Amino acid sequence: MSDDEKKSATLSEPQMVLMRILWAKPGATVIDVVEAMRNIRPLAHTTIATMLMRLEKRGLIRSSRDGRQLLYSANFSETEVQRSMVDELLSSVFSGNAKALLNHLVREEEIKFEDLEQLRKRLKNAEKKEAVNE
Repeated sequence: MSDDEKKSATLSEPQMVLMRILWAKPGATVIDVVEAMRNIRPLAHTTIATMLMRLEKRGLIRSSRDGRQLLYSANFSETEVQRSMVDELLSSVFSGNAKALLNHLVREEEIKFEDLEQLRKRLKNAEKKEAVNE
């Protein structure tokens, strides 16, 4: 993702729900998205169509025509969008300080003990890899 695309990858909660539908079902029609969103976050058909048009204009999704219907698919993977959104959060809220973000998550008890244990293991593995590369 380019820097401009990263900036435009910041999504609202309804937009993220819509993107998850497109990641699960590439080539979805507006009706497919309306049906999928019905149980998660019911929105009007016109609202969803507008959201799709705006996401396409931002370059996050693309459409192709199948007869009279438009089929929508994501241009970026969920991992790419998550990375972009975390980068934006880190930059805008924590001034690029990852340590401050982690401290906040621990202080506010947003991270479960099991998650901290898994994080410790990953850090140890990363330290081992770095020691081997030196």
